[in-house]
Amino acid sequence: SSTMKDKQRIEYLTKKPGRYAGENTMKAIFVACALLSIVTTAGIVVVLLVDAAEFFREVSILQFLTRTRWSPTIKPTEFGVLPLISGTLTFTLCTALIALPVGLLAAIYLSEYAGGKVRSVIKPALEVLAGIPTVVYGYFALTFMTPLLRDILGRDVVDIYNTASAGIVIGILVLPWVTSMSEDALSAVPRSLREAAYGLGAT
Repeated sequence: SSTMKDKQRIEYLTKKPGRYAGENTMKAIFVACALLSIVTTAGIVVVLLVDAAEFFREVSILQFLTRTRWSPTIKPTEFGVLPLISGTLTFTLCTALIALPVGLLAAIYLSEYAGGKVRSVIKPALEVLAGIPTVVYGYFALTFMTPLLRDILGRDVVDIYNTASAGIVIGILVLPWVTSMSEDALSAVPRSLREAAYGLGAT
């Protein structure tokens, strides 16, 4: 009968030489890969903690958090982190002002309005844009965006290395990711929820 054949086949497979040996080998490889990632992460954390401990033996935490000047190479050296924090926040704000509105509008267009042919052109173009190396964006910022800003705003206002140029270019850099993730989120909304929203008056 078919039931007996199934039982015999199961017994044959379970008793087949090397079946579990191969599975155990693959399992050991996967476990080794997982442990390697954990060990690597732990090693990075340990190195950072050791270097930070050496740094804070020479610089007090209070000076590090309250000083407004960062000059590790110019005597007298100062290690105030506030300029780095303010520069990072300004740079992030500038990037968000570029990437979020444009990315969300592009995602809404691709999800709600664009036809199949348009999507088939724009989506690969965004993926190609996301694959451009960051060094290319840096070169673009230094050779094109910075001179453009200096011509518009004045050379006394804009330095060669400035936050605005970097923020604009990084906004262009993250634009494909913002658009892609937002479009995926919009496309994942079930049709039933869309129709319910229409029923409540949404357009």
